Amino acid sequence: MIILAVLAPIISYSLGSISFAVIFTKCFSGTDVRSHGSGNAGTTNVLRVSGVKAGILTFICDAAKGAASCLIGMFLFGLAFGKDQTELCRLGSYVCGLACMIGHAYPLFFNFAGGKCAATGMGVFTVCCPLSFCFGMACYAVSMLITRIVSLSTLIAATVAVVVSCIVNGIIGGIDVPIIVLSILFGVIVFSRHKANIIRLKNGEEKPLSIKRNT
Repeated sequence: MIILAVLAPIISYSLGSISFAVIFTKCFSGTDVRSHGSGNAGTTNVLRVSGVKAGILTFICDAAKGAASCLIGMFLFGLAFGKDQTELCRLGSYVCGLACMIGHAYPLFFNFAGGKCAATGMGVFTVCCPLSFCFGMACYAVSMLITRIVSLSTLIAATVAVVVSCIVNGIIGGIDVPIIVLSILFGVIVFSRHKANIIRLKNGEEKPLSIKRNT
């Protein structure tokens, strides 16, 4: 049964490799999202290329695969080591959440050209640290209302989510090293994938979000 613990992150990486941005853009617009706009296979570029419906579906599905991967990890690690091994089950959810984020950024099925992991990572937090998800999304919404700049709002949300997770799992609820590491890695992935956006923000060149109107 130990093989299940080995298969869990492989399954989660494969799930993360499903690029809903590419799928929904092809369905709604008959084109590849990576050939338009920023070239990124993520929610924001889908909004620009294919409109609100496709963008919302992309965000929901990207977040859902992050959450599903954590649940898969928890379940399969439970079968492998026993459901009473709660720490190992939680570790399984963290490992699989990370595997899913890597799959989203570097998808096996789409030539390793993926998204920036924000939505998928927030989906991971819905299972691993719901408070991080709530605070992160709230800060994202406020920032978008004020600035309409997606990259800035995403980086703020990611920072808040990581800080809240580290506080909750490092101070308030006792020290949980694996999820603190997962949270920091999430932040590192998101910031590294937004490197070009950060340069544009620094130079004052990042533009507010413009959305294609569905006809």
